[in-house]
Formats: sequence, structure tokens, C-alpha cells
Amino acid sequence: MIQEKFNYQTRWTIRRFADDVAYQAGMPTPVVDADGNELPAVSEIEGNLLLNEGIALLLDLLIGAGGTAYNNANSYIGVGDSSTAEAASQTGLQAASNKTYKAMQATYPSRAAQTVTWRSVFASADANYAWNEFTIVNASSDTGTNLNRKVSAQGTKASGQTWTVDVSITIS
Repeated sequence: MIQEKFNYQTRWTIRRFADDVAYQAGMPTPVVDADGNELPAVSEIEGNLLLNEGIALLLDLLIGAGGTAYNNANSYIGVGDSSTAEAASQTGLQAASNKTYKAMQATYPSRAAQTVTWRSVFASADANYAWNEFTIVNASSDTGTNLNRKVSAQGTKASGQTWTVDVSITIS
């Protein structure tokens, strides 16, 4: 019997910048979050759960059946404060109100070999609350098709800080 495997690995990278000067210099810095906790300049989180709606859209795009691609014009990274466990049947972030979607930075998503990377920038006035959940979606709200969801407590972003989120998915 022949067995085939489809492997994918997801890495979420959060870079924290204490202020606009550090962000403009491209130098992540440790920060003190809004709850008084010291957070590292960079956090890496492994894994995520592909959501059923995202899988269905990927398959539709693969066979040319139509749908909205996760490209620069349509992709957003969303963050929220819900710590509800991931479930494949979810259709977006679970936060009731504290959730923010940011468009892609220029040139993202990008592909190098078998890895696609998305990047969004959450500026000083964006998403200043606890960061507990993350998603990639092809619209500026949960009304789009969410590709995935990850739950991981990453601290409480404070006003004045800029945080970026990179999501890299490697398929082999």
C-alpha cells in the first residue's frame, strides 16, 4: 500500500517595538505591557488549527472553483482577546468585541520555496488589549473566510507600542 503525507508547519512571530522610533529603526525591543508584565522583543509560537471554512476555500482555489484568494489585496491578520480553545468548525475570532484586523504590509503575503508568509503591523493605537487569539482571513472582519486560528496568550499591548505579526506556513 502506498501512503502519502501532507505536512504543514505554522509559525507565528510577534515583534514588539516600544515606540515608533524603535519600529522605524526595525529594532524590536522588550516592552512592558499594559498589565505591567515585561515581554520579550520577539515571541515565536508554533502551530495552529486550519479551520474547515479555510480548508474548503483552499481546495476550491486549487481546482479553480473560485473564491477570494489570501493575497495582498484581501488578506488580513486578526487578533483578539478570547482564550476559547480552537475548534475546526469556528469561523473566525471568538472575542466578543476586542478584535482587530489589519491589512497586509506591502509585498505580503510572499512565497519563498514552500513557505508563504503574511505580515501585518498593529500601530500604536491598534489592538490595545490582551492578545490571546490570531487568524488569517480574506476580509477585514470575521465575515471573510478564516484560514486558521491560534490561541496563545501574548500579553496586553499598550498604547504607544507597535507590534507586528508574521505568519509563515510551510508545506512539504
